[in-house]
Amino acid sequence: MKVLGIETSCDDTSVALYDSAQGVLENLVSSQVDLHDHFGGVVPELASRAHLVNLLPLIEVLLERRRLALADLDGVAVTAGPGLIGALLVGLSTAKALCWSARKPLVGVHHIEGHILANLLSGPLDLPAAVLVVSGGHTEVVLMTEVGRYRRLGWTLDDAAGECFDKSAQLLGLPYPGGPVIDRLAERGRGGRFELPRPLTRDPRLVFSFSGLKTAVRVLVESLPRPLDDQTVADICRALREAVVDVLVQRLFQAAREHRVRGVYLAGGVAANSWLRDRVAREAAAGGFAFRPPERVYCTDNAAMIACAGHARLAAGFSDPFDLDGFARAPLASWR
Repeated sequence: MKVLGIETSCDDTSVALYDSAQGVLENLVSSQVDLHDHFGGVVPELASRAHLVNLLPLIEVLLERRRLALADLDGVAVTAGPGLIGALLVGLSTAKALCWSARKPLVGVHHIEGHILANLLSGPLDLPAAVLVVSGGHTEVVLMTEVGRYRRLGWTLDDAAGECFDKSAQLLGLPYPGGPVIDRLAERGRGGRFELPRPLTRDPRLVFSFSGLKTAVRVLVESLPRPLDDQTVADICRALREAVVDVLVQRLFQAAREHRVRGVYLAGGVAANSWLRDRVAREAAAGGFAFRPPERVYCTDNAAMIACAGHARLAAGFSDPFDLDGFARAPLASWR
């Protein structure tokens, strides 16, 4: 079964081809980082317009590379949400047109499920599992008992971890997106120079909060002589990375122990963070949990994860009608 995947939920235009026998055959991404860097974040209208320009040429390139026609596909999977509604509608409209013209099944994929099932692209999953979904727009812990069956265990009360990284990077005069830059600079930062809070770590609930941590970074930066030298910036990055990761790891393994899972997994853009991957690997080994970090190329928004998730639904006999709507927000729900 060959499934075309389309991802346009935010600022990256991506298309991919997933084959049930061979895995990911193509995963093409057109980045908009340079477009939005000037504004320090994603501008929704600019993102939508860029998707309009980039999407069809990417699909044409993919099909030409594989010497395929639309008739050779077994279905089209597309991100239905959550995300920027204008950006989502570009992908949805394109997917519907392709399916209508080629008489192929359409399947809408929840963006969070795509991130979770990106772990399938590296091998089988040990289930049940606790999955930490962490990105610029999402921070939550999901219990997955099987593919297609999910329960949200905990979530952020305010800001997502990725947003905390991005906004803190802006305070430090670092480029967008901030997460990868902070992770890189933290590697040469000195530990112990600055101490930042670990929000809600004494709260027994499976909840997160990063707005206060973001404020703590601002207060720290404003208290220091300006301009900040490179070593000071690196030291702050290290303190911030350690604070965020401490909270994330605590909640992930709290959920893993409470629900007696076999495996733990990471999903989302922040899953590429080197310190987070290392900490989870060590904690998993000590606790006897299975863990395999997702490939970094599949951590950020990409169509390979959407095609993989769409394949799972199509293989189980599920598809969607052409009046499928996009949605800006909605929790991940089971479909089995």
